[in-house]
Amino acid sequence: MANLITEKKYRFDVPEGKKKERLDQYLASHIENATRTKVQKLIEAGLVFVNGKTVKSSYKVLPFDVIEASHPVAPRPEETEPENIPLKIIFEDEYLIIVNKAPGMVAHPAYANFTGTLVNALLYHSKNLSSVNEAGRPGIVHRIDKNTSGLLVVAKDDWTHAKLAAQFSKHSIEREYWAVCWGIFKDPEGTITANVVRSKHDRKKFTTSDSEGKHAVTHYKVLEEFEFTSLLKLNLETGRTHQIRVHLASLNHPIFGDETYGGTQIVYGAQLPRMKSHIHNLLEIMPRQALHAKTLGFIHPHTKENVRFDSELPDDFENLLQHLRSKNIH
Repeated sequence: MANLITEKKYRFDVPEGKKKERLDQYLASHIENATRTKVQKLIEAGLVFVNGKTVKSSYKVLPFDVIEASHPVAPRPEETEPENIPLKIIFEDEYLIIVNKAPGMVAHPAYANFTGTLVNALLYHSKNLSSVNEAGRPGIVHRIDKNTSGLLVVAKDDWTHAKLAAQFSKHSIEREYWAVCWGIFKDPEGTITANVVRSKHDRKKFTTSDSEGKHAVTHYKVLEEFEFTSLLKLNLETGRTHQIRVHLASLNHPIFGDETYGGTQIVYGAQLPRMKSHIHNLLEIMPRQALHAKTLGFIHPHTKENVRFDSELPDDFENLLQHLRSKNIH
């Protein structure tokens, strides 16, 4: 039987005499088992209305406001339905799976993505997945962004999961990414060291900071240069959320096509109208960030061997490179 995604609906009529209070604080105190973080996600998803309009989390609740909220309820882990979604399996044994995740696929069920995820596909593919994680994330040792493609390791049992997670924690995992970025780099290789912290202005984004956030280190090397973009190889020394995207944007070299961090704006090369048109065509070819997790290496928890897996670039990435190279020839 298919899972039904249900919704809980709430309505609050703010009484006369109510003191001003942030909307996220107000809802967190009025909805059972809600946290400010969960409430903020609902607001960002457009599921909260004040007097019939969407507002920001920082909106100050006023007397006589009418607040309406919908809360999608995800299926319980045992109800998360296996789905026959094609997977690119690079390697599999009785302990783990290496998947080349397609762009656009979310790792696990969450707000607005209860089906069509990597977890749904894995449940169909394998009867054995680790149960270490919180509900709804069986087997998931680490994640990459929805619109980033590339390699992920999935654990089939809890012992394997724990051993792999320990390697990620120690930053001993080899993680190599390829990216197309705006601009030509002054130095053909280098290291970006900057703390990564959640933005105070937009909770969906991260930024760099000298004093706050988590220590983050990214090594880069230019593989190829084009008219107004560069192909980079990047190695992660740490694995923070959006780390590569944030680090490159901080250098004014955002990843091409990265809408969140300025990669869909024309940063370089639009002096001529024909060039502007060419760039817009390229952004249609790559309607996401041009970032691919190409290589993954680690110590296999059971065999103790140093294993290393490589992946092909997805079609949209290859197509972008072909167009960039053809322009270089002319």
